[in-house]
Amino acid sequence: MVEDGGRDVSVDDGRSIEEWLLLAQDLVPVALEKAREVKGFPGRWKMIISKLEQIPSRLSDLSSHPCFSKNTLCREQLQAVSKTLNESIELAEVCMGDKYEGKLRMQSDLDALTGKMDLNLRDCGLLIKTGVLGEVTFPFPMVPNSTEQEISIHTDIRELLARLQIGHLEAKHRALDRLVELMKEDEKTVLAVLGRSNIAALVQLLTATSPKIREKTATVICSLAESGICENWLASEGVLTPLIRLVEWGSAVGMEKAAISLQRLSLSAETARSIVGYGGARPLIEMCLAGDSVLQASAACALKNLSAVPEVRQNLAEEGIIKVMIDLLDHGILLGSKEYAAECLQNLSSNNENLRRTVVSEGGIQSLLAYLDGPLPQESAVGALRNLVGSISLYDLVSLGLIPRLVHVLKSGSVGAQQAAASAVCSLCSSVEMKKLVGESGFIPLLVKMLEAKTNGAREVAAQAISMLVTLSHNRRAVKRDDKSVPNLVQLLDPSPKNTAKKYAVLCLVSISSSKKCRKVMISYGAIGYLKKMTEMDIPGAKKLLEGLERGKLRSLFVRK
Repeated sequence: MVEDGGRDVSVDDGRSIEEWLLLAQDLVPVALEKAREVKGFPGRWKMIISKLEQIPSRLSDLSSHPCFSKNTLCREQLQAVSKTLNESIELAEVCMGDKYEGKLRMQSDLDALTGKMDLNLRDCGLLIKTGVLGEVTFPFPMVPNSTEQEISIHTDIRELLARLQIGHLEAKHRALDRLVELMKEDEKTVLAVLGRSNIAALVQLLTATSPKIREKTATVICSLAESGICENWLASEGVLTPLIRLVEWGSAVGMEKAAISLQRLSLSAETARSIVGYGGARPLIEMCLAGDSVLQASAACALKNLSAVPEVRQNLAEEGIIKVMIDLLDHGILLGSKEYAAECLQNLSSNNENLRRTVVSEGGIQSLLAYLDGPLPQESAVGALRNLVGSISLYDLVSLGLIPRLVHVLKSGSVGAQQAAASAVCSLCSSVEMKKLVGESGFIPLLVKMLEAKTNGAREVAAQAISMLVTLSHNRRAVKRDDKSVPNLVQLLDPSPKNTAKKYAVLCLVSISSSKKCRKVMISYGAIGYLKKMTEMDIPGAKKLLEGLERGKLRSLFVRK
């Protein structure tokens, strides 16, 4: 497409749309006659003639549309076609008289004319085939009682969106300027009018040769992506590749808007896979290293979203994401960048031993522990550490100070962070030595208290950790000594399907049921009633615990008598 098409639709001598149609129809045979008489530049004129011959059918299609006489776009299109036909006649006369200044100059003029004709033919076709003509003419369906002003605004927006699909680049430039303004003023109304063909037109403008056009288009697409309404349309219309290219080579504004768009679009697992497949990981990783604070945060968030998809984690690792995320933990400009990096490392280390070893070898544990000492949310960092504890030795765990930091999180962290810390305790309990170390470090009272948490997930992981710890006699004694342990565990015997902690609560209670004192407390808090309801649920240890409590209750009855 020729982007400097020379079209000036502002020039209007007062003709009606029917008069413009008649003028264009009259100019076609004149232009064809003149073109066929030219002897020089035969190849170029043959191409021009073939395009001139297509114009009558396009004009016929346009004029036969029911909306023809009501649409300003038709009028502008006829003006543009008439101007191109006039230019063709003038160039033919110049060529026939050998009055041109130079051969190369004339070749360039003829190529420009061919481009304008292509544009005219394409735009006439778009007006008919894509429905733009009808869309702009008829107001978008409004809710009942819409005012005339609201209908007028919708109509204006639809015409503006249509102009993104037709015309030369300068016209689209002006349309984009106005669209950016409207998105700032009333984004909701613009989104209500938007159609898929408009999305396709915007995506095409992302590849325009003009940096300003690309930048403004990226701004509009960023707003569309953030709206959460048209992600599927954007992805299906091929927006990912041009956005990735903008991240690599765009202007500062273009890079920022493209990164934010990818951040939003990457929330979809399918789109995330496509971003990696199209080579989007490397430019985002490089942006984390070299970008400013906003770019760095957007890229880190996008990479965090990508890392949530298991199939692409190895690809991300091969692009060097682990080292970069660790560097962000240490030196990220914005606090948000550090948080995204911690989440990314948690994702990467969740189910791949090779990636875990890479995180450890790159110093990831030290950086995660340092992150825990800061003011940021701790859940992701603790989750990452939970994934990594099996990849380091007991000596390293002690020397790096992981244990006291986990104790601190269980004491004062958020519910999510506490849950992650309790899960980390479960991962630590892989050996007798570790269970002993955890039990001696003050975890048990904190886990017992956590059994009272409001969320089922937190209660479940706390009960699971205790069930693993009480396999050691030293830890069992610590649980027995805690006055809250038995009451809290009995409360978790609730047979409700939503209570996923009950199986671990049974294991804990079975382990400490040898204590007469603990059995009495279990009975007094209603453990027998709960266990009777659980006998049909096939929960390991429930039947044995019930029988033991009932024998103890019967024995105590005989003693009293």
